[in-house]
Amino acid sequence: MKYRSRTDIVAAILKSATQEGGAGMTRIMYNSFISFNQIKEYLTLLVQNGLLEYHEGNRKYKTSKKGNRFLMLYENVDELLNITSTTK
Repeated sequence: MKYRSRTDIVAAILKSATQEGGAGMTRIMYNSFISFNQIKEYLTLLVQNGLLEYHEGNRKYKTSKKGNRFLMLYENVDELLNITSTTK
């Protein structure tokens, strides 16, 4: 697996939590390919910044509207970078 930036990891976490009804910590951890210690840090950071919502009743994380906007912008930038690199 190639090196991933923090932004790439955040995007992977947000994508994992976009499932209907959200996703639990373990599911997000496996889908994002990060360790338990890393997932704890990232989830805390993302909830504090409003990109993820935590639903205590079912102990699941769900991507917020702000998080979905981040994903959309991330994918647009990624697409632009891929177009630029293929035209050179």
